[in-house]
Amino acid sequence: MHESETRTVILGVAASDSHVVANHLIAHALRAKGFHVVNLGTCTTVDEFAEAHAEYPWAEAVLVGSLNGHAYEDLQDLPAARARGLLGCPVVLGGNLSVGSRKDASHLDRLRALGVDVILSDPALLPATLDELRGSRSSGPVPVSSTAA
Repeated sequence: MHESETRTVILGVAASDSHVVANHLIAHALRAKGFHVVNLGTCTTVDEFAEAHAEYPWAEAVLVGSLNGHAYEDLQDLPAARARGLLGCPVVLGGNLSVGSRKDASHLDRLRALGVDVILSDPALLPATLDELRGSRSSGPVPVSSTAA
């Protein structure tokens, strides 16, 4: 595949997480919208996302899901990967992003500090978010933001 042929995203579930159902549903929905989805499956490390991005450098985003609440711990290697010039595309994170029933904005701030570009709370927003990111990339740096988090 080549960049001009189809839109490509890299999808996977965070390193300590083996919840696969949402991953497959998201992959199916994006494929139905014409995306080429490189699905790395569950228990995907930052290094594995970086390797996939090296293989598909035209991918417009890396999509990371986490349902077990350990996204922060699983993405600890993200700053180093970014510093080495790996994962040059936006990183979008969604799912249950922290452990416990009480959530506050500080856990989102910690994820952004690691280098997560977009945090989604609703996977239905993913196609529109990818469209926004695509437009942002063609006009300048990727904005660090949160969509419905």
